[in-house]
Amino acid sequence: MPRAGLTPERVAEAAADLADAVGLENVTISALARSFGVADASLYSHVKNIRDLRERVAFRAASDFADRITAAVAGRAGRDALIAFANAYRDFALAHPGRYAATHIEIDPELAAQSSGGARIIAATYAVFHAYGLAEPDLTDAVRLLRSTFHGYVSLEAIGAFRDPREVQASWDRGVNALATLLENWPSAAAD
Repeated sequence: MPRAGLTPERVAEAAADLADAVGLENVTISALARSFGVADASLYSHVKNIRDLRERVAFRAASDFADRITAAVAGRAGRDALIAFANAYRDFALAHPGRYAATHIEIDPELAAQSSGGARIIAATYAVFHAYGLAEPDLTDAVRLLRSTFHGYVSLEAIGAFRDPREVQASWDRGVNALATLLENWPSAAAD
């Protein structure tokens, strides 16, 4: 019989918190069970295995990430929306490193379709780009460029890789503004 008070949602939230504290790769059934003061077997009433647990963390993280991004860009357009999106992205990644890592794990597409978080992130991302008037394949190219730029920046920042005395925030702001200028002047794929 499942231990009173434990639910799949509560287990996933605790695992997400643990991931933020110790890293997603260090989240185990045993570590999570210890945090609840229960035996490992007690958690198997709520999750199938470590893969299932990490997928639940990924779904929760995607929902949290989507909430942050959609709130940031609501009512904004163009450069203002891009800056708000970028800052929400960076803030989430730095404040919730385990959850952020979980948003990058590979999940079966059929299973991923059952979660709205990922779809809301995609919708918010494409909404930001709407003001730039990009059509395919330019739209996909631009989204990939910004996602990889933001991911690379926050990943390097998280490990302390920026050691130059210039403030990291100043470089971030300048870079985001440069990306906005690039989007405003995006070269059409038809010109290639």
